[in-house]
Amino acid sequence: MTAHKAGLMAHPARKLSGTLRVPGDKSISHRSLMFSAMAVGESRVEGLLESEDVLATANAMRAFGATIDKDGDNIWHIHGVGLGSFLEPEEIIDYGNAGTGVRLALGLAAHGDFVTRFTGDASLCSRPMGRVLDPLRLMGLEVLESNDDRLPLAVRGPARPAPMRYETPVPSAQVKSAVLLAGLNAPGETTVVEKVFTRDHTEKMLVGFGADLTVDTASDGTRTIVLKGQPEFKPQSIIVPGDPSSAGFPMVAALIVPDSDVTIQGALMNESRTGLIKTLLEMGADITIQNERESGGEAIADLHVKSSELKGVTVPEARAASMIDEYPVLAVAAAFAAGDTHMEGLAELRVKECDRLSATAFGLKANGVTCVEGKDTLTVTGGVVPGGGTVPTHMDHRIAMAFLVMGLGSQKGVAVDDAGHIATSFPTFTTFMAELGAEITPFDADAMAS
Repeated sequence: MTAHKAGLMAHPARKLSGTLRVPGDKSISHRSLMFSAMAVGESRVEGLLESEDVLATANAMRAFGATIDKDGDNIWHIHGVGLGSFLEPEEIIDYGNAGTGVRLALGLAAHGDFVTRFTGDASLCSRPMGRVLDPLRLMGLEVLESNDDRLPLAVRGPARPAPMRYETPVPSAQVKSAVLLAGLNAPGETTVVEKVFTRDHTEKMLVGFGADLTVDTASDGTRTIVLKGQPEFKPQSIIVPGDPSSAGFPMVAALIVPDSDVTIQGALMNESRTGLIKTLLEMGADITIQNERESGGEAIADLHVKSSELKGVTVPEARAASMIDEYPVLAVAAAFAAGDTHMEGLAELRVKECDRLSATAFGLKANGVTCVEGKDTLTVTGGVVPGGGTVPTHMDHRIAMAFLVMGLGSQKGVAVDDAGHIATSFPTFTTFMAELGAEITPFDADAMAS
């Protein structure tokens, strides 16, 4: 029996206005739970993103032996078991749709001579894990069961992890982080070399918890990260900043809906995550960065966004690593911009929750937008967006939210066939957008198909 899809339709909006805070950053939320589980004593986390992805990591850390609970003030308390003291999970760890979570957790599964089993939903089980498993194998992780290096997986950690030097073959914060997490429990130095700067939340948090880590950046931008294994982790108090990937949706919505004036408070401004803002500014967006400050070693700010006349630009390949999750919503902004917007270096989009490059191109065309999809490029010709189409989301939360944003600025609105997976990263998306003035209503995609 096929499950009923939770379709939604975004209707054309007159204007959007208000001041709101987006949910906590997903990347930092995952890491807050994992790092706290490796500390001895109690850490507290405020502003944790309570999405399905992050809650899956909380359950995974419980399976490894940590005690995790939330008090009445929505502050999470994590009692860690100490580095190198994880227990063997009694049950299979189900990571749902959380690709980041499971890839980082594979690094933690290398922390002892025990078996860990991972599974996920249909989307996650289709996604490749080989580029994380390959370096972890070199450190001693044994893959006992897999589906061609995909979930379901069963792995056994080494009795004595081997430190190593690893040069990442593609820009990937997930691969870098998995190797560094595995290296925490290995004697000696683990070194990761990346030629393209990727998000550095793992490095920042390692230092915050007490690890001995150094980063050397060469003149060509190559970063050499050296971690001394087996540090003593100290518990921390963490305030999670707003997720810049989630902020991208109301930000673009405010740009494309006339007469809009929106302020997004407390957004993360880590330089490895600001590619979308840089690109939108180049396109002529009226975005003012206000109240810049720091929280827990991370830069944050408020973003004041007004509706704007956008123009097409070329987005360089070098920027892809800093905005890889934001390309679907950037493509939506490009659909409303004058002229062509050309995006390069998008190969990574093909191995996300779905083939996001093809899914984005299909959604654009379904709503009357001209675009050309290349092997790792996308060119969007902008202007007036007719809308009126229905977009298959392929169980991908960012495809769903991006095209609902498109509907707000289009002539006829836009429907998505299944918005159920929005809860993996932005569970309050529809209520958040409604507070700004958006009208997003249920849509029966099954009835339309019958």
